[in-house]
Amino acid sequence: MVSEEMLQIMDERGTVLRPDLVPALSDVEWLGLYKAMVRARAADDRLQEAQREGRLLIYPPNTGQEAAQVGPAAAMGERDWLVPSFRELGAYLYRGVDLATIFLYWAGFDLGSRFPERVLPITVPIGTQMPHAVGIAMASSIKGEDTVTVAYIGDGGTSTGDFSEALNFAGVFNAPVVFIVQNNQYSISVPRLKQTRAETLAQKAVAAGIPGMQVDGNDLIAMYAAAQQAIARARLGGGPTLIEACTYRLSPHITVDKHTRYRRESEVAEWRPREPLRRMKAYLMGRGLWSEEQDAALYADYSAAALEAFRKAEAEGELKPEDLVKHTYKEIPAHLREQYEEYVRFLEGEVE
Repeated sequence: MVSEEMLQIMDERGTVLRPDLVPALSDVEWLGLYKAMVRARAADDRLQEAQREGRLLIYPPNTGQEAAQVGPAAAMGERDWLVPSFRELGAYLYRGVDLATIFLYWAGFDLGSRFPERVLPITVPIGTQMPHAVGIAMASSIKGEDTVTVAYIGDGGTSTGDFSEALNFAGVFNAPVVFIVQNNQYSISVPRLKQTRAETLAQKAVAAGIPGMQVDGNDLIAMYAAAQQAIARARLGGGPTLIEACTYRLSPHITVDKHTRYRRESEVAEWRPREPLRRMKAYLMGRGLWSEEQDAALYADYSAAALEAFRKAEAEGELKPEDLVKHTYKEIPAHLREQYEEYVRFLEGEVE
């Protein structure tokens, strides 16, 4: 079943259109989610600058997609699994990934894949994380756990075989997984309308026999509400859900992408007033919970913290031998342990 209308709870001016659908979070909690988006925006800005300075090899900006990332991440339970692709900075940070680790990843260091428990590392090959997500969800069911897996993918990734296979397996095995499609309107330079004849990406759930819905991906309240409902459904045994978050990539695809060659500046300008931080800030200010002065100070604080995280990453030093094996397996296989021990002896000069 696919919903016929896009879910929107708050409009571009920060006005709540459907008070009956607003999740029961306190003002402090909504403000906390907004701060999480500001943190992601400040970190994203600094990461783009770091790449321009030659401190990173490459970087995929997240500007404009913060609500589609933070909303579902905030709706997850503490023991739930996050399976990202590569453009989920807001979700990484919300789920406890150190910003220094993200810096190390895009600087080309192996330590950049040292993520916390229940958060899989960044996945660049398009769509390959989706079967992993379903496998984790199926394992949770087999073990009798009540954990849910939340997997992210972009609109271009929905054209891959891995995506279709993952949806099919999830439907067949009733896996407790929620798929978040960040439809930012472009698969690198290919616009959404040239990627598929499907009217929506949400309707791709139909073939898998699972629920699908479109959500205003720039509406933090709607994204949280949709994900909260889908996660609760999965946790109670209701199976998977596909959520198409309709958002927009305000920045280039990656920092070496000249996006003005395939889209008009006027198009970007049309989307900018709809972006999630502006919308949620208007909502909070309208309720007397926030001000422009507080906003500027918060961004400055997060920006300074990001620079400090980068300094920490750059001072971390070379990869330690044990890092070659300890972050992949719960128990290191015997053949790898043997190779590792021989390598350590080599480094210590005991073998040639």
